[in-house]
Amino acid sequence: MRPFRDEDAPALIGIYRDETLRRFTRTPVTDQAEAARWLELQRRGWAEGHRYSFAVLEPRADRAGGRTGGRDDASADDRDDAPAELVANVVLKRAEPGGPVAEVGYWTAAAARGRGVAPRALEVLTGWAFAAFAADGLVRLELLHQVDNTASCRVAEKAGYGFRSVLPALPPEFPLDGHLHSRSALCSST
Repeated sequence: MRPFRDEDAPALIGIYRDETLRRFTRTPVTDQAEAARWLELQRRGWAEGHRYSFAVLEPRADRAGGRTGGRDDASADDRDDAPAELVANVVLKRAEPGGPVAEVGYWTAAAARGRGVAPRALEVLTGWAFAAFAADGLVRLELLHQVDNTASCRVAEKAGYGFRSVLPALPPEFPLDGHLHSRSALCSST
């Protein structure tokens, strides 16, 4: 895992061609200009301290060899010269930097779904968030998804985010009810 870079634009455009991903995300990435805007949003979030988005990479050699395991070291791909493929995104969103609660989110490229990429990446992000922001008072992470996104529900549960409640729809931005999952720093195993 690492912060996004400009060279991720072509991969983002390809990944966002997936209809399922477009259905559950709010920011389109259909061309170079939209990819550049998306990447700038991620950079600005890091700089302003309210959005920490990570590119989840998988070495191509590992995929070709059939390995489905991931690396838990957030900087491993920075040291590795092997070509890597963007397979997912995980993000920590802090609406109130210094507050006790933050939100996590993620998406997975179609080709990487069903292999445990999202739960592993979410677990790494969770451990990083609680370690990095413990002194700021972060004690709970929340994960929200639409009720019809059963795959996200499974990811949340696999990563230790317990179901808390159903949230009412807020059209037009959130047209369907949602699920709220959360995880406490006290329950974090990382």
